[in-house]
Amino acid sequence: MRNRSYRPRMSFGERIARLMYGRNGSDSLGRAMLILAMTLAILNLFLRSLIVALLVNAAVLYAFFRMMSKNVVKRRAENARWWYFWKGIKVFFSLQKNKWRDRKTHIYHRCPHCKNTLRLPRVKGAHTVNCPCCHKRFDMTVK
Repeated sequence: MRNRSYRPRMSFGERIARLMYGRNGSDSLGRAMLILAMTLAILNLFLRSLIVALLVNAAVLYAFFRMMSKNVVKRRAENARWWYFWKGIKVFFSLQKNKWRDRKTHIYHRCPHCKNTLRLPRVKGAHTVNCPCCHKRFDMTVK
């Protein structure tokens, strides 16, 4: 009979935590890849295309690769680029929604100096506008 020291069995959660130690784990780009894969899989129910099925598998494999990667610095840089891209899309659609909501009372105009988008009251005539961002004045006409 061998003398073994007593070690309690690890739970499933402890095993997963031990496996994921030092790995990237789930991040927003990985979740976006899984959402893309699910969307393409639903689309493929109607299309039944081999190319779409391959794209679904590629998206799932890439998300799994990102989750299990130990090169955390590189995955964080990729995630930061994704956030920068996604933020631009969100800002664009938010601006379009606000333009539609305010179409009767306000106009949106870009400052010629700093390119910031300004929300101005819709009053006909020539106006001198002071940009709150760069504090420069410019003239504009509202029709």
